[in-house]
Amino acid sequence: MPQTPEQLVADLVLLLDMEPRGADRFQGRRARGQSGRVFGGQVIAQALAAAEQTVCEDRSAHSLQCYFLRGGDSRAPIDYQVLRDFDGRSISNRRVTALQGGEVILNLTASFHSNDDGFSHQQVPMPQVTPPEALEEDFLRRRRLAKDGLEFIPVVLKPGPIDWRSVELEDRFASADCAAIKHSWFRAKARLPDDPRVHRAALAYASDMLLLDTATIPHPVSLGEPSMMAATINHSVWFHAPFRADEWLLFRSESPWAGGARGFIRGSIFTRDGRLVALDR
Repeated sequence: MPQTPEQLVADLVLLLDMEPRGADRFQGRRARGQSGRVFGGQVIAQALAAAEQTVCEDRSAHSLQCYFLRGGDSRAPIDYQVLRDFDGRSISNRRVTALQGGEVILNLTASFHSNDDGFSHQQVPMPQVTPPEALEEDFLRRRRLAKDGLEFIPVVLKPGPIDWRSVELEDRFASADCAAIKHSWFRAKARLPDDPRVHRAALAYASDMLLLDTATIPHPVSLGEPSMMAATINHSVWFHAPFRADEWLLFRSESPWAGGARGFIRGSIFTRDGRLVALDR
């Protein structure tokens, strides 16, 4: 029987619950029912969750930068080694190495900051788009389109813990006049624990799902085509303000450039009430 939304989200929470292995070493569980290459968002989220375990709870992650070096195997757990590079009066910095079979698959650096008072402004308005209640969940729509012969990566045709609802319809035969911009609502399909660290890790997990797809919008191709091979090389997230990943967030992604078999994609993440809570690229 298919898993319920509550079961899917419980699996995600378990995936983000790092198992201590001593001396700032942790192990991340494998995702249930997955095979082949591990999902990059999982590795980012687990690396962040491992780093969070070594930082005082009064310091929140405000940024992370990572590089993918090798594809991971989703059939095996991943080991994470955390290095405590710096603990200052208000800033902490951690380096995390993710390994499988003794080989590095990802390097991540994360910075943490105490919640100090200071100036604030937001000069980026939230886009005015169709609300999520008026949209169909992406994986349901993709399943229907796949029956018409359109190509999709198999993983996006399966239900997952994140409810994604894209505003723009996907046109795999778009002309070059289409702008590489996409708006998508997302949230966990069931309530998450109240721990803010879980919500940051859940956002990091989700943030890797739509970036590559955005770069293909101006081109009549699909990431699911046999001739296409796509992978994230590096990824960064900035956390600006508190949020809940089980409440609707709007992800605006755009790709201002692609060339030389590489693409650059950046994203802005807003709460339902218009607060810019994270940036992504």
